[in-house]
Amino acid sequence: MLKKSLALLQREAAETGGNTLKRTLNGVSLVALGIGVIIGAGLFSLTGLAAANHAGPAVTLSFVVAAVGCAFSALCYAEFAALVPVAGSAYTYSYATMGELFAWIIGWDLVLEYSVGAATVAISWSQYLVKFLGKYGLHLPARLVMSPFEHATLADGTVVTGYANVPGMLIVLAITAVIVRGTSGSAWFNALVVALKVAVVLVFIALGWRYIDPANYQPYIPANTGTFGEFGLSGILRGAGVVFFVFIGFDIVATMAQETKNPQRNMPIGIIGSLVVCTVLFVLFGHVLTGLANYKEFKDSAAPVAIAIEKTPYAWLSTAIIGAILIGYTSVILVDLLGQSRVFFSMAKDGLLPPVFARIHPRFRTPLQSNLLLGAFISVFAGFVPISVVGEMTSIGTLLAFVLVCAGILILRKTDPDAPRSFRTPWVPVVPILGIATCLLMMVSLPGATWVRLFVWLALGLAIYYGYGRKNSKLRQARDAGAREGQ
Repeated sequence: MLKKSLALLQREAAETGGNTLKRTLNGVSLVALGIGVIIGAGLFSLTGLAAANHAGPAVTLSFVVAAVGCAFSALCYAEFAALVPVAGSAYTYSYATMGELFAWIIGWDLVLEYSVGAATVAISWSQYLVKFLGKYGLHLPARLVMSPFEHATLADGTVVTGYANVPGMLIVLAITAVIVRGTSGSAWFNALVVALKVAVVLVFIALGWRYIDPANYQPYIPANTGTFGEFGLSGILRGAGVVFFVFIGFDIVATMAQETKNPQRNMPIGIIGSLVVCTVLFVLFGHVLTGLANYKEFKDSAAPVAIAIEKTPYAWLSTAIIGAILIGYTSVILVDLLGQSRVFFSMAKDGLLPPVFARIHPRFRTPLQSNLLLGAFISVFAGFVPISVVGEMTSIGTLLAFVLVCAGILILRKTDPDAPRSFRTPWVPVVPILGIATCLLMMVSLPGATWVRLFVWLALGLAIYYGYGRKNSKLRQARDAGAREGQ
């Protein structure tokens, strides 16, 4: 239960020299990073399902409710990121407020979420690439877009087994090559990607707005069927639970604190700004989607945008949407890889992981070895493990991080109330308590298999912690050395 003091964390944040991360990011870069991971393919699929099964046209209100739930956690993240501007995000905040064991648990869990998330997105990226190229008559060999555990039936009836998902591997390696050269280059690449996919969302909104049929909004809030969550007010809430996961990603911005110029000012801008921008875009997107087609038409459809586009004369927009999904997935992989390597960097710097993960390249000032090792591992995972095994990327680890960050604000306001805070979470303790309650409610609603996966991964992590991390903890070694000197 050893804790890092705020003074120690702030000294680490102020360190300079060859083995520190280079500060290149500003507020705009951070907002772009947040948007880059928040706007993914989920927007183009979950919106229709939430409307068809739960909220109807009032899916726009579901987005607002989900955004408010995220805002509680975002405000807590913003205070921590400004107060303790070091890499590591929730891992570092837990170290300061709850102790080393809690910090390890949440850090290890974030590693799982970022790793599996990047691999899952890479596999999906490959599948969308096949569809996109197919529209232009280009067909990749089936054996080279599947893992060895997957099969496909060709047009002539032949059943083939995959060799490896080569596009999935290549996209991970390509993104790794971008991020090892520095966060400045990564930020420019991400900004370009974000601009392209936001442009597609805006084009859909602008072109679709002209063809909205007001009759599709009648009734705006469909009457409840008698079952909780099927329309009515409860349907709006259930819809919020569905689209909540579209928002998750702003927290990764906090992992970049040690590479941010003037983090006390820019970290709150990045975290809250990306959430606000995405909320506005999502509400407009949902409004146009349910205005173009009746919400009932989206039932059981993973491609509601294609249904909506059929109501307009812009058939080419369907291809643009697939392109936007490819672009969106690319930026999600980039930010996942950035976030994971920065959590590893912080844990290794504290001695809880081998020192190789804390080494900084003298020229690029990035954790080169960490990026290369993790990139290679995730690319192999994406190439040789089927998506059915990788599983649907859930957010239980992220929600657990949200709970601990909100709890950490409550603890720190009691233990260190006079610490200088350039940004303060408003209405404490109300906001953190609401954040905890919202996230716990979301966690309880997740399927049992997700909890099993979490517990298995945490058991493995605890074995590593007690076998390596606890013995090599720099904080513990410093305490023991001080105790010996005092004898």
